[in-house]
Order: sequence, then structure tokens, then C-alpha cells
Amino acid sequence: MNPQLATLVLWMAAAPAAAQWLSLPTPGVPRTADGAPDLSAPAPRTAYGHPDLTGLWRNSTVRGDLNDPGKLQPWAAVLADERFSRFSADRPRYHCLPSGPENITSTGNAYGLRRIVQHPAIITMLYNDMTYREIFLDGRELEPDPHPTWTGYSVGRWEGDTLVVRSNGYNDKSWLTRSGISHTEDLRITERYRRPDFGHIEIDVTYEDPGTFDSPLHASVEMIYAADDMMLEVVCVEAYGGDREHWSTGVTSNDTALVELAPETLAGYVGTYRGLYLSNTITIEITMDDGQLFLQRGNGQPAPLLAQTQTAFVHRGGGYGYVFTVEEGGVASAISEVHVSGAWTFERVP
Repeated sequence: MNPQLATLVLWMAAAPAAAQWLSLPTPGVPRTADGAPDLSAPAPRTAYGHPDLTGLWRNSTVRGDLNDPGKLQPWAAVLADERFSRFSADRPRYHCLPSGPENITSTGNAYGLRRIVQHPAIITMLYNDMTYREIFLDGRELEPDPHPTWTGYSVGRWEGDTLVVRSNGYNDKSWLTRSGISHTEDLRITERYRRPDFGHIEIDVTYEDPGTFDSPLHASVEMIYAADDMMLEVVCVEAYGGDREHWSTGVTSNDTALVELAPETLAGYVGTYRGLYLSNTITIEITMDDGQLFLQRGNGQPAPLLAQTQTAFVHRGGGYGYVFTVEEGGVASAISEVHVSGAWTFERVP
């Protein structure tokens, strides 16, 4: 591995994959004539008439203004920048602590998976780090002065075919996003779940915290049914180990560690790149606006790329490292996304 990749890869945490059980198709999944899951089939309903959210789900697309620094109060914006400059080394998940509300928008094959189990009086969400969340549907109200916990306290009710979940009681130790957005114990979250068809759940999320945000933050999350898949457990001490010093190797993402590149150099990186990550085909779009590179991964939102060297960058939105392979003439032929498992290469699309 070249030095640029090695420097960036050291701070990355493990990202275990889901296990696809090809010999055991998920029972009860509607299928097309060729046996593939029919995700556009009608959504199932319970005996009580409500949409049935039960199943294994993967967060696919997350949009919104959760990472908009303009909505954060000064102390929260400064803290988020400090956390990013340390590559989120103090992220609770990396220290074997629960993720709490961050789980709402977590994506990927590991922490983006959750199993929903629905009962008329309660819904539980099970995560592969062996934490869980309870949503009470038995008519109780939110506690006015709850004991703060990592996962908070949630109650729900059905409004037609939409499940409305209100939550409070979060401690102030958890993060809202992997980029380091904080909150106080006054955080209130409202989620609205819709299942328009068999294979998709749409969630509209509103975050309210007058001590942290100048106005409510919002996120739109799409979950896709993970047919013919299973979750593998993620044991923190096995995934991350006890030594976290490698997450602070001297490479930081603050302004003092950045380099300034000429616009004509950056222009050689602009383009579309595509390749496989695990079993998924991923498309990366690199654009430039006013001398700044932006990276969009799949259906995610574009976020700045911060230059560490001539070809090595850190993604301001997700924190991953990216290294361009540059040919003669200064045009990039590929981009490598750096994980603890190595560099996943995406070739330029003509």
C-alpha cells in the first residue's frame, strides 16, 4: 500500500459486511417470475389493518440538513469541527458505546441494517451491535422528565398508514451523525414512517433542540428491504480493538493540514467513477465549484473533498479518505476509497 493510502487507512474503523444466504431465500417475500424479490409489490398489513414494518431493513438514502453548520449554534459548530479534525476518534461507537440517535441515519452494510419486529403494543428495532430500541404503541405519553439514556424514550401512534414516533430522554453523550453533530438533553425527535410498497420504508425525521440548533434539523431516510440477507453480529472489541491511537496518526483534517491545489489540477479529477464495494455497484461523482472539489457517493449529498496531498483527500461529509490515480496530462483514471480493509478502486466512466 502506498504511503498516502496507509496514512489515511489507519484511522478507519472496521465495516463488517452483511451475510447473503443465497441458499435460504427469505420466506414470505413476493418474487418476480425469475425469483428475484419483488420490492414493488404491495406492502403487507397486520391483522389490525396497519402497514406491517416487520423485516430486515437497510438504510439506503439519507438527505437533509443535518450537516448544515449554518443551523448550529457557535459552540456546536466549533465542537463538530474539532471532532472532524480528529477524524471522529471520540465517536461513541468507536469506544464501544451505544450510538443512540445516530442509528436513525446510519448507512452501510454493517450499522445501516436493522431488524424491525412489530407488535400491536410495541415495535422493537434490533441492531447488529446487539443494541436495541423500543417504541411503545400502548397509548402512553412521553415522560415529562425522563432519566437520560443512550437510546432515549419513544412512543408511537398510527395516523392512517403513517407511524408517528416521538422521542426524548437522550443523554448528551451521543452524536446525531458520524460527522460529530452534538445535542443537549433537551433533544426531541419526531419520525414519520411510511411503507409505500413491500420493499421500501420512507422516514421523515425532525430534530428539535433549542440548546444546539437555531431551528429544527430535518432528514429524509429511505430504507430498502434486505431480502435474502442476514445480519452478522458486530462485537465492538473485535471490530475496533483496544488501541485507538492509530486514529490520530498526525494526519488531521483541520486547515493547518490542508494543501492548496491549482484549479487546473482539480479539474483533472472532475468526472464520474464506478466500481464495486463488497457486492454493490457504487457510482461516485466528482464536481468542482469555485475552486472546491465535491464528492457525491451514490444517492448521498455532495460534500467537499479536502486535499491532504496532491492526490489524497478527505471527504468532509463522511470522513473517508480518497486517493486519485493520475495519468499523464493530469487526468485521473480512478479514485480509491480507503477503508481498513484496503483501497476500493472505482474506475473513471468514459
